[in-house]
Amino acid sequence: MSDDSLPAPAPVRTAAVIPAAGRGVRLGPGAPKALRTLGGTPMLIHAVRALAASRSVSLVVVVAPPDGAAEVKSLLDAHALPDRTDFVVVPGGETRQESVKLGLDALPPGHDIVLVHDAARPLVPVDTVDAVIEAVREGAPAVVPGLPLADTVKEVEPAAVPGGPEPVVATPERARLRAVQTPQGFDRATLLRAHETVTDEVTDDAGMVERLGLTVVVVPGHEEAFKVTRPLDLVLAEAVLARRRLNDGY
Repeated sequence: MSDDSLPAPAPVRTAAVIPAAGRGVRLGPGAPKALRTLGGTPMLIHAVRALAASRSVSLVVVVAPPDGAAEVKSLLDAHALPDRTDFVVVPGGETRQESVKLGLDALPPGHDIVLVHDAARPLVPVDTVDAVIEAVREGAPAVVPGLPLADTVKEVEPAAVPGGPEPVVATPERARLRAVQTPQGFDRATLLRAHETVTDEVTDDAGMVERLGLTVVVVPGHEEAFKVTRPLDLVLAEAVLARRRLNDGY
């Protein structure tokens, strides 16, 4: 049999999981953080569109607050989203880790690359999304976008009382540090194994893969992929969005 007669390998498909079940207490009282509006549109919708802007992403799973799946489904239905991408909403758990696992459980077979993205990073550029996917395609089990730090970082001994002085323990070499962002990208089997193996709470999914002893690689992040956590972040996000709409008709 000649090589020409062999079937072409199936394309590697990518799915994205967006945990959006957090309350966002640092933004103050009100709606869950992901449902706060940015330029008149909920941050969650911006985040969904940002992931779906990549032609590699064929499925987006939104993990809603445990009692808010119907509300989030209605929200997605009310906004224009790319026809070439499928969208699924599932209820989340009590922690981010539980919510990501519930999103993974909702993925059908055939998606071998999985992105996990914070709904509170609504303005991540599509080039960053594509760079993460490409690095996984090239063989990395886990990929995170990251930026060099502008500030010197000090490791301290936490104060005995809140607001008290904290002795400096060490000053890490800044050139070796990165502030990581999302989407984080994974070989699906690796991410599933991490969630089934690592039971203690970890701040991000890449950290869970590190616990397996596997290498996580960093690709260049983007300054506009910042996390909207505090009221000042929301002001900055509004300014970025206004500039995009002026320049690009975004």
